[in-house]
Amino acid sequence: MPTPPRRSSAPDPSAGSPQTPGFETPLPAPRRGDADPQYPDPQQYPQYQQAAGQPAAYQQAQPQPAQPWQTSPSSTPSPTGLAPSGAPQPDPNRPGLPQDASAALGVTKVYGSGQTQVVALNNVSVQFARSSFTAIMGPSGSGKSTLMHCLAGLDRISSGRVFLAGNELSTMADKALTRTRRDQVGFIFQSFNLLPTLTAKQNILLPLDLAGTKPDMVLFDQLVDGLGIADRLDHRPSELSGGQQQRVACARAMITKPSVVFADEPTGALDSRSGTALLEYLRHCASDLGQTIIMVTHDARAASYSDRALMLLDGRIVDDIDSPTAETVGTAMANLEA
Repeated sequence: MPTPPRRSSAPDPSAGSPQTPGFETPLPAPRRGDADPQYPDPQQYPQYQQAAGQPAAYQQAQPQPAQPWQTSPSSTPSPTGLAPSGAPQPDPNRPGLPQDASAALGVTKVYGSGQTQVVALNNVSVQFARSSFTAIMGPSGSGKSTLMHCLAGLDRISSGRVFLAGNELSTMADKALTRTRRDQVGFIFQSFNLLPTLTAKQNILLPLDLAGTKPDMVLFDQLVDGLGIADRLDHRPSELSGGQQQRVACARAMITKPSVVFADEPTGALDSRSGTALLEYLRHCASDLGQTIIMVTHDARAASYSDRALMLLDGRIVDDIDSPTAETVGTAMANLEA
């Protein structure tokens, strides 16, 4: 099985500083399960600005067949490293909340009450840097899908705070939350969720049609060419393979230029070859295009394409693995299920 390309997950030093207008003293980041710190009013912060500097190189550990989005292969592998074992600790060098694409601060989600009460998330605090690719993993019932739904504004939290692109979702009215999801969030589902009566092109442009927004055809061409579906745009979903349908769904998620793309088991319904092609494209989007991606998966090999793997158990983040490999993630999962 080919080794996925790696990229450094170190924070971009250019992405904000104490000298940035509107910032005072940066606060420690609640990245790895620490208690909810006291953050100032998020309205004090400006909207996200693109970090200065060039994106990290799309590096590969060994030569791979050229993909549609690759202009030239890279031959130098990037170093990898594993975060210290045991419960994750806060990173004092992380920038404050405004530098992150998404964040959860002391989030708890409870379903039911009394004897039927289920605590799906238990005081979870985590931040997701812009242009990062994060995998969320854990056994069934660990809370990984619930965390993704809360981060995306699909589910209301019981307590705590959730931020997306500098805006606090947990205090938004329903209409404002709907607009934020439409404009700032892209979704890739395991089951594709394409409308069967629409062509591939119509499915891709559907979010913009619903919003009454004119499409960026330069971006559209870039997406369909990069995903290798330019010759399938007039076909309906029933005329596409599973891999082609998922690539259409991927283009649909990114056509709105979202702050974060959430992928829920995106390779779960794909064969190995199609799954690998999709993961390589997601890796390319984070490394070369600056797209933030948060992916829920059970697959250790899929997680190895990410910068970082969060391990959940009983509604808590119990490990945070930098530069994960299939082996390190597999070992961590085995330890959780032991």
